[in-house]
Amino acid sequence: MDNSNKNNKVKIMTISALLCALGILIPMTFPKIVVEPASYTLASHVPIFIAIFISPVVATFVAIISTLGFLVAGFAPVIVLRALSHLLFALIGAFILKKYNHMLQSFKSTALYAVIISLLHGAAEVAVVTYFYNVSGVTQGFYDKGYFISVIILVGVGTLIHSIIDFAIATFVWIPLQKVISIPANARIKIK
Repeated sequence: MDNSNKNNKVKIMTISALLCALGILIPMTFPKIVVEPASYTLASHVPIFIAIFISPVVATFVAIISTLGFLVAGFAPVIVLRALSHLLFALIGAFILKKYNHMLQSFKSTALYAVIISLLHGAAEVAVVTYFYNVSGVTQGFYDKGYFISVIILVGVGTLIHSIIDFAIATFVWIPLQKVISIPANARIKIK
């Protein structure tokens, strides 16, 4: 292994560790927006999106370790499993960028990518909450508002919006970082 390859691996491991740390810290300390019965932790997906920009392996580790943040913070099992479902959109999103690394080179294709990944993200969270809804594993507020409002609208559409916002934040953070972090990455962002 040559020295530059070894240096890249160390840099990638270090960045991965930092993203994992943020993924744990954010659910423990960042404010939450609560729209009863659902809640959304601000910026909780930003480390995962940045990991997606780097590689499928980094995305996998950050998605899994970020789930620990929700577990350690004492969230309900349904929320912890919603966080674990991020692994699905993280892997698919990272593999898409690995195959089509030019995808984030224009506003139109970046917006399309964000919407597709966010739809997948929302669908995965709806699947988790639907399971818990059917086995009486959610708060009474979910049943009071009914399945359509509480699960489809608040969890599904709410997650879609939350995901797009966090993707925009991650993009805003990654644009200058990609210029100073000299590691191989899935995607370089250059919005035209």
